[in-house]
Amino acid sequence: MQIRKKIISLALLSSSAACMQTSLAQDMLKPDMGKLTATGGVSQLEGAGGGGLTPWALITGYGTRDSYGANAHYTQVNTQDYSLKTYGVAVGIADRVELSLASQEFTGSLAPLNALNIKQDIFGLKVKLAGDAVYEQDSWMPQIAVGAMYKRNKGIGGLGALGVTNVKQLGAKDDSGVDYYVSATKILLEQSLLLNGTLRMTKANQMGILGFGGDKKDSYRPMLETSVAYLLNRKLAVGAEYRMKPRNLGVDNEKDYYDVFLAWFPSKNVSVTAAYATLGDITIFNPKNQRGWYLSLQAGF
Repeated sequence: MQIRKKIISLALLSSSAACMQTSLAQDMLKPDMGKLTATGGVSQLEGAGGGGLTPWALITGYGTRDSYGANAHYTQVNTQDYSLKTYGVAVGIADRVELSLASQEFTGSLAPLNALNIKQDIFGLKVKLAGDAVYEQDSWMPQIAVGAMYKRNKGIGGLGALGVTNVKQLGAKDDSGVDYYVSATKILLEQSLLLNGTLRMTKANQMGILGFGGDKKDSYRPMLETSVAYLLNRKLAVGAEYRMKPRNLGVDNEKDYYDVFLAWFPSKNVSVTAAYATLGDITIFNPKNQRGWYLSLQAGF
């Protein structure tokens, strides 16, 4: 009788332990969404977590160091003569590593480039090295991260009648390339202020849409990118960005990018960003300063 009771007790203990393990495993699989609202940033044009034009040192998503986060985004930019669509996904792991995948489609709307269509895929990796932009408020040390973006241009559509099907025919040296960058981000909670600086080593023409390197220059050079954002409240931020650009191509008098933006975070699952952007000249065929609206939707956890 006693042996039977012991067997039953052991079985109950084993069952209880199995249930606890299952519950623990389920908890580990759930994203904790423990970061403060807006501290995952929004989705940058190339898929990384940050502002609209430039990556930040922040890791995308709302997962803490014991969890993970992920999101999907769609962005549209319209200027007088061109349209850029970007969509993709990103994952933040343990608030330390970020992986992103984005696709861009660039089209023209004004002759002689009204049939223009260029597509590009971007694979991104970001790793947090030091600091914490939010929780180290007693230190001026920013959060620092390094990243890389592998970009693959998929050719030029709509200009076959002119004999142009590849960015190399416009003077670019390559149709794929890698951007390397280091970002430093600091959030000053008392001042409701975010400051970011990014130094990018790149050969990309118009982010890679017109290839990499060119007939004028074909070497990596440092490009400065900056962002500043002011949190009006916990759900609304206003800010501005600046991004230097290389000038490698004779057919593209490339100019630096600027924008002013308004980002709304109704919840940790959704963000909407609207901006007015100045993208400068894009090719000598439509030589005017391209300005227009930028709208981005991000959903995730």
